[in-house]
Amino acid sequence: MPINETLANRVREIIADSGEERVEEKKMFGGLCFLVDDKICVGVKKDRMLVRINPDLYEDALEQDGVIPMARDGRGMIGYIYVLDEFLETKKELNYWVKLALEFNPIAKSSKK
Repeated sequence: MPINETLANRVREIIADSGEERVEEKKMFGGLCFLVDDKICVGVKKDRMLVRINPDLYEDALEQDGVIPMARDGRGMIGYIYVLDEFLETKKELNYWVKLALEFNPIAKSSKK
């Protein structure tokens, strides 16, 4: 499963600096996902990052450069987006998306049954 190790390390550092204590890394969706409090927060693939955001911000997020919807069975999954790695080159760009996911995480529903 090819992932962007450099991007994964950068995400790992931001999450560690956030003070979150219940963080797990798991291979999912063809990449490496970072689960916070047993909820998908951010994922890293070869050329993009999965970001779980507040569904209320979904449409606005799709209008930003480098953002595409995460699709399953041909349908966009509201609240899940991909950001292409070429739009995550600066610390500011990456911080923006990871922090957006971390802010939503406390109110996000757990997918665990």
